[in-house]
Formats: sequence, structure tokens, C-alpha cells
Amino acid sequence: MSARTPATMTAFGHRRRLEAASLQPQSGRRVPPCAHHAGRIDAATPLPPNSAREDAPMTTTATYPFVYLASQSPRRQELLQQLGVRFELLLPRPDEDAEALEAVLPGESAAVYVERVCAAKADAARARLVAGAHAHAPILTADTTVSIDGHILGKPHDAAEAFAMLERLAGREHEVLTAVAVVNAEGVCLPVAVSRSHVRFAAALPAAIAHYVASGEPFGKAGAYGIQGRAAEFIERIDGSYSGIMGLPLFETAALLRAASIDF
Repeated sequence: MSARTPATMTAFGHRRRLEAASLQPQSGRRVPPCAHHAGRIDAATPLPPNSAREDAPMTTTATYPFVYLASQSPRRQELLQQLGVRFELLLPRPDEDAEALEAVLPGESAAVYVERVCAAKADAARARLVAGAHAHAPILTADTTVSIDGHILGKPHDAAEAFAMLERLAGREHEVLTAVAVVNAEGVCLPVAVSRSHVRFAAALPAAIAHYVASGEPFGKAGAYGIQGRAAEFIERIDGSYSGIMGLPLFETAALLRAASIDF
């Protein structure tokens, strides 16, 4: 994690939303996939069981030494290592169309989009685990998106799109949303957590934006930048979760992993 950013970080800048879901499977019935959970709990709702709260009840006596990480992001791997969480990668098979899951639906807001995509990734990862006859253990998925003026900025396809995104962000504030989903070892999706942060970019000359795009760093990143890299020179201020902007909010992630009985 880079320490170069001049951003000011507020400890209470997290805004969390949890999507209600049953934490226990029902005997003889198929557990609803993550993507079909309904209802929401506001930010005042207590954290899931087995979280960092000492008085939280345990959902199971079994613990697991690792979690499956269904993400190719080096930044998410880095952040899990920061927490001391052991993980194994559970990546899409060649016959899976992983990018199709990230397509934006007409009229979809950033908040709805990021929760839906994260849940869909969790469903796909669980199916992958079962099909591959892997050892049973919890699964972690996440999705990050950038929103400005009501528009979702995904990963740029080329240099021209990356330049256009960064030019739009320059001198303005935008929102970064990261959703985190954990499927426990029984195959039940825990409540989906969403971290919301605001980022203020300084004004930037076209030459500076072009230089950053030429570095190759914008590619593969929502909004065409990575806060932990060279883009830190553009960031005046953040209000929220630095790790959430990177792609995996550690506060929410730790609570969900403990709820799934991951030993770390």
C-alpha cells in the first residue's frame, strides 16, 4: 500500500450496507444463491455472527484455515495478506465468461450494480468449487466500481477510454463502491457488505493524464486508476475506506470472514 497519497482518511467515513440473507441452510432445500437474496439492513445493524464483536454468537464450531479467493486482483491478495488471512485462488475456468458478469444493465445504479455483480461472482465461484470437487471452505468475492454524475465507470478498454475517464474525474469528487460477499463452507451466502467512499481528484493537465495512461496502470481498474499506485499524485482527499478504494474494505471483510469461521 502506498503512503504517498495526501488524502485525509476519516475513521468513520465507512458507509456500510448489508443485504439480508439467511445464515443457516435449511435441510432438504436448495440454499438460495447470493444473487437472489432480498431485503437490506442499514448501517446501524449489528455485524454478522462470529465477527469482531466479543458478544457475537457463533454460527458453527468448525473453523477453516483458509478462504478461497475468487479474484485475480493482486491488490485483493495483498490486502488479505495484510490481515494475515491464508487463501487459495479459485479462478474462472477457460469456458466461463467472467467478463459477462460485469456488464451494466440498463438503468442500473452503481450501488445496485456492485452488489449484483459481487453476488453473481459468488454464485459462479460456488458452482466452480462444487464442479471441481475442491475441499469445502468459505469463498470470498468482491467487486469495485466508480461512479460520477450517476454514471458507472468500469475498466477502460483502451488508452482513449482511460484518458476520457481520468479527464472526467479531474478536479472533481466521485464515489467508489466495493461490495464483498462470503459464501460459507455450507454454501450459504452471508450478508453482502458494501463500502462507499468519496475521492476528490485535483485538476490535472492533459499531459499529466496522458503520461499516467502511458504507464499502463489504468488498465484492469475501475475508473482507470489505482489509489495505491502513481494515481496518488492526483488525489487531494478521500472520505471513507482506503482499502475499500483499493478493492477490498478490510473492516467489512474481516467481519464476514469471522462470521464464516475463518481462522486468522
